[in-house]
Amino acid sequence: MTDATRPEHAPADHPALPRQKVGVLLANLGTPDDTGYWSMRRYLSEFLSDKRVIDYPRWKWQPILQGIVLTIRPFKSGAAYRTIWNTEADESPLATITKQQTAALTAALEERYGEELVMVDYCMRYGNPSTKSKVRKMVEAGCTKILFCPLYPQYAGATTATANDQFFRALMDEKWQPATRTLPPYFDSPAYIEALAASVERKYGELDEQPDILVCSYHGLPFRYLTEGDPYHCQCVKTTRLLKERLGWDDSQIKTTFQSKFGPEEWLQPYTVEEVARLAEAGKKKIAVIAPAFSADCIETLEEINEEIRESFEHAGGESFTYVPCLNDDEEHIAALAFEIEKNLQGWLD
Repeated sequence: MTDATRPEHAPADHPALPRQKVGVLLANLGTPDDTGYWSMRRYLSEFLSDKRVIDYPRWKWQPILQGIVLTIRPFKSGAAYRTIWNTEADESPLATITKQQTAALTAALEERYGEELVMVDYCMRYGNPSTKSKVRKMVEAGCTKILFCPLYPQYAGATTATANDQFFRALMDEKWQPATRTLPPYFDSPAYIEALAASVERKYGELDEQPDILVCSYHGLPFRYLTEGDPYHCQCVKTTRLLKERLGWDDSQIKTTFQSKFGPEEWLQPYTVEEVARLAEAGKKKIAVIAPAFSADCIETLEEINEEIRESFEHAGGESFTYVPCLNDDEEHIAALAFEIEKNLQGWLD
């Protein structure tokens, strides 16, 4: 290792150690390795076996999952992924965008702290690159401190918490554990709200006619998670309110909805796919949809929103459907993330 040095005053036979650094490890949901049946099955099995995502008793859920669900769903999910797959890089859009975000944040943080002091990388909660592999890489590179950064603006047990769980599990395998911190949710961060608002203003500026309403579609959760103490619903509603206030709009111009319902129980409502149809039937013929809970465009935005939800709206009589892309590696988004990261590096890097 080229930057390895022997500790000062150490005996001559002491092994050289890498120069100490602070790691910044970004984490997103995950991605299958390809769109084939077995790759999709492995990915979905890992995802849907997570007790944070589906908390039914294992004895009850696993026979259903390993039998019916994972026999049928990989075909459907693979077909959906193929409609958005980055064929040039042979990877999902989420993988492509997360790499771009990592490169942009690397440049921003190295400019602030210098490349010898900070190391930025990314991992996925499900699939590859795994959290464990990237923790091991950072430790080997000399990271004695790691800031773990789930890229979820709003906290949920099924997103932020399970990403943190996996990070802590990875640390259990390290003989010499680095000191660690986790990035808090940033759903009400002024810089994040400003980046969201700027993305809406840009998209609206490209349109000949302004939409009647902006639908803020967040990933859904079972309703009982809210009653059990998960703050996700409240944080989503606050994000929408702050975005509305920053845009200078009234309540009639913006609405909070939830997508991606799975299973038979009640989820957070209103459901996006039903609400856009209701809006069309109520005379809102021009709508825009944004997904503030997603830091990067993925299957839930590029396929579910821009295809399934769009189809529901148009089938109900809607005439103009505009999708406002996720913030991705937008310059203002990277600046907002860098600001939140720098706040949480205080005391480690000044």
